[in-house]
Amino acid sequence: MNDTVVLVVDDAPQSLGLLCHTLQENGYTVLVARDGASALERLDLATPDVVLLDAMMPGLSGFETCRLIKQDAALQHIPVIFMTGLSDTNHIVEGFACGGVDYVVKPVRVQEVLARLATHVRNARAVRLAREAIDVGGHGVLVVDAKQRVAWRSPQAQRWLSAFFPDTDGLPRDWLDGGDEVAERVSVAADGRALVARRLGPVGLGEVMWLIALRAADAAVPSRLGTASLTPRETEVLSWIAKGKTNRDVGEILGMSPRTVNKHLEHVFEKLGVETRAAAAALASREGL
Repeated sequence: MNDTVVLVVDDAPQSLGLLCHTLQENGYTVLVARDGASALERLDLATPDVVLLDAMMPGLSGFETCRLIKQDAALQHIPVIFMTGLSDTNHIVEGFACGGVDYVVKPVRVQEVLARLATHVRNARAVRLAREAIDVGGHGVLVVDAKQRVAWRSPQAQRWLSAFFPDTDGLPRDWLDGGDEVAERVSVAADGRALVARRLGPVGLGEVMWLIALRAADAAVPSRLGTASLTPRETEVLSWIAKGKTNRDVGEILGMSPRTVNKHLEHVFEKLGVETRAAAAALASREGL
């Protein structure tokens, strides 16, 4: 039994009668809105699994409506598929830029729409379950793009960031300065609670993922090295790197080739959540290795 809810947004919904009828025949629950403002009102009352959105409408255009949907953390996971009669590449690009996942050309081909809906709904549900698992685990996730803008954040991350940084959209700019060398940032509230953001590394073209957690006021600060599960050999290699030794120096000291040293370092970087030799050495020195 299909329990998927589809919100169809079009200023002339009668032209989509066959599509809506076919969706209902295939078990979809269909909600209809005639413009962008009405669509946003519907979203305040019910959360659909997918939105079919006309690109060009009077009042709020489909592009503007999509941007507003994607600005709401509670709605960001909903895939938006544009319906457009436009063949202009600029409009297609704009649809993707404002958060759409796909588009179909009017007059729509019903079977094509059904296939695209099934794929995007399945993918969105898998992502949503993963995000919910992150929140249940007591962590938040934030993805920042190459221009230091928030590309996505989990609901838990949004709650914490809004509480600690009500005047910013995401992490404060000074937290992001430093590029790859920034491994972890901590902000302490007046009540002693600490918000800890750990840079996990790149996850896409220019995008970086941060793992965010809230630490109680009386919680001990965990040792990064203590929780990284380094092997004894990896610990030795890191120790010498922290002392300023080159791979060749470490190889001679520990009786291994520079290439083997580099392999150990790759594992160290991954376990510590850093990407450079300097960041690993700084972390080891800070924790007294």
